[in-house]
Amino acid sequence: MVQLDNQLLQLAYKACEDKKAENIVVLDIHTISVMADRFIICHGNNERQVQAIVREIRDQVHKNGYNIRGIEGEEQGRWVLVDCGDVVVHVFHKEERDFYNLEKLWSDAPRVTVEV
Repeated sequence: MVQLDNQLLQLAYKACEDKKAENIVVLDIHTISVMADRFIICHGNNERQVQAIVREIRDQVHKNGYNIRGIEGEEQGRWVLVDCGDVVVHVFHKEERDFYNLEKLWSDAPRVTVEV
């Protein structure tokens, strides 16, 4: 596992933890894709929890002076993509996460440990 120190990554990761996101995985994709440096992938057990996780990410990122480029899928609460630039967070409903299996799709990306 690769260990990276990145404040934005830590903020988004902690926001996920604070709202009880499950099975949080961080992938280092900077050598595989130009879209971001890291993906955070997690899930909630229902739409309300997914939306709460996304709100906490947005609040913490803004509170600490970072910008969010866009949020897609928030209303439905099934698969929400939060684009923070270098860090992209995928917050899934558990059923969607199992179906899309991004970890397998991006299996070439090393997993990253995050210390908050």
